[in-house]
Amino acid sequence: MKNEKFLKSQKILRLATIGSSGVPHIVPVWYRYTSGKFYIGTNTSTRKARNIKKNPKVSFCVDTGIRSPDIVGVMGTGRAKLILEKKLVGSLAKKILLRYFKSLKNKSAQQLFDQTDCIIQITPGKVTEWKY
Repeated sequence: MKNEKFLKSQKILRLATIGSSGVPHIVPVWYRYTSGKFYIGTNTSTRKARNIKKNPKVSFCVDTGIRSPDIVGVMGTGRAKLILEKKLVGSLAKKILLRYFKSLKNKSAQQLFDQTDCIIQITPGKVTEWKY
């Protein structure tokens, strides 16, 4: 992706999954982008994780700006999978949370870390990028 620097600088990804009734479920999430993939920490009981377990097709959008020349975005579709291996989940969750907290000693960071029992890995397929 051309906009790797942009994706690594932003903090919110909007993730769309498909529910069992075919209705999209869209949520803003914290993420980490590395090696061409997105990683999102969550809990297996969340709607997004349950949806991905049943249907790996997802859409995503990361964007910023309301006035030119600062309007930049990346959106696309892809396939998601749940990473459940405890050690790997812990390692990835720490890396994600350290993008948002100075330390994992922060009470909120520790709470989020403790609640994270899976990582959503998104492999992008079709991607559209813009800059105005």
